[in-house]
Amino acid sequence: MRIDWVPYSAASLVLGATALSVGSLLLPSYAEAATTVQMTESQGGVWRAVAVLYFLAAVMLTLGMPSILTLFNVRGARLGLTAVGIFTASAAGTAGFAMLLLFVRALVMNDAIPDATVMEVTEDTDLTGFLYVWIGTILVGELLLALALIRARATPRWIPVLLLVHVALLPIGRYVPEFIGSGTPLLIVLALSGLGIRAAAQPTKPAF
Repeated sequence: MRIDWVPYSAASLVLGATALSVGSLLLPSYAEAATTVQMTESQGGVWRAVAVLYFLAAVMLTLGMPSILTLFNVRGARLGLTAVGIFTASAAGTAGFAMLLLFVRALVMNDAIPDATVMEVTEDTDLTGFLYVWIGTILVGELLLALALIRARATPRWIPVLLLVHVALLPIGRYVPEFIGSGTPLLIVLALSGLGIRAAAQPTKPAF
């Protein structure tokens, strides 16, 4: 039986973007070590919820990426495929970050890592290196996806513009006013939701 998979993949894309945004809003992005320890102890439920949301986002975004490929025709197809591949890799890394959050909470709850040690751990070269590579993968994937969408002209212009604005704001989030930084995760939700809706509304959808 031939199954039209695009609407399901598009719905996964929207769900994954929403989960990623909610998790980002709940987690203090630039918290000090003491704040992190306090949150894991006093708001353990929130910390676990963030980890679950990030893991859900990783799974749903990975399943939703194929729907984006249906938006590309011959024009911009190679760039779009590259962008989706890089973005999918960054989505998979989100699952690893979710596990890291739970691991840190387990250490804190069992008195295995005091405030000072948390600061030393967060400054570890290997750990920060991997985190920066992961964040860089997200930025490169978004940037290439925005450029591919502009080239393909298959979506409204506001979708790639939101992706470009998100790429520009993410590295400087700690330096912008709080009301702007707190709304940054919503940009990628709107952009990916727009892509999912556009993909699901395609007049001709591939099936297998």
